[in-house]
Amino acid sequence: MKKPESVSTLTKLGRIRLSDHFFMREMLYSDVANLHGMPNIPDYPDLAIEAGSNLCQKVLEPIYKAFGGVTMRSAYRSPSVNDFCNQQQKLGKSGYSCGSNESNYAGHIWDYRLDGFLGATATIVVPAYLDYFEKHGDYRPLAWWIHDHVPDHAGMYFFPKLCAFNISWFEGKSNQAIQSYVAPKGTLTKQGMDNFEGEHSRFYSDLIEDGMLHE
Repeated sequence: MKKPESVSTLTKLGRIRLSDHFFMREMLYSDVANLHGMPNIPDYPDLAIEAGSNLCQKVLEPIYKAFGGVTMRSAYRSPSVNDFCNQQQKLGKSGYSCGSNESNYAGHIWDYRLDGFLGATATIVVPAYLDYFEKHGDYRPLAWWIHDHVPDHAGMYFFPKLCAFNISWFEGKSNQAIQSYVAPKGTLTKQGMDNFEGEHSRFYSDLIEDGMLHE
């Protein structure tokens, strides 16, 4: 598929079903692009579709089916939108939090490979978890559940607002580090740490007892 240059071809791209519950259209939403009138469209749609399909099918669907829903905060970013956001961040503008294009290839920029490998990142919120998070302020039960049940994820990074977090798929990598800006900040686990291996159900037993999970 060529880069869309008309409403009909962009509509066709948006209608592509990446997995059972996710379509390409919702992945293209961008506050930065909307505010500044910039198109957030992949240069290479086929690569974006391939990377996004892997992210949705292997990483997001297990979360959706277990918790009853996943909401997108930020998913695909075009190089032009990401670079503009990054430049605004460098100027100290509030509300802009994008790394460089190079750091987002095979991350939020789905249609550019990193060292020859595909990857994709989305910033998501799990609505069913919000009440628990607002009451306890603890992201870790959700993080440990994903660690145990979504082995194809290539890393998570949690944020304080709405317990939103980046979660990634990356070709050839799985079950990578869990990091957080939410207290306790830093690295919860990564390969090589004593707490990485094994199962961690003791950390999310409350979610099971409360009936939050649909598994």
